[in-house]
Amino acid sequence: MANTYAVKEAQTHLPGLVREAEEGEVVTITRHAKPVAFVLGAQRLAAIAETMELLSNPAARAAIEDARAGRGRTYSLDQLPG
Repeated sequence: MANTYAVKEAQTHLPGLVREAEEGEVVTITRHAKPVAFVLGAQRLAAIAETMELLSNPAARAAIEDARAGRGRTYSLDQLPG
């Protein structure tokens, strides 16, 4: 957790923390040395939400599990439509 700040420090350096988050970093904010909040950029949050949506779909989750188990289908470029 290299990008970790206490609440008081985060209040003082908020613009910099937002910039770090925009650059793809996850910023951890602590109180009494325990994580209490995270600051992350909009793109990273959107990616997390998309991943959660995919994983909540049973068919998509099964396809991912099949691919990881080596049961996924493979195609050559010639076989792809379009």
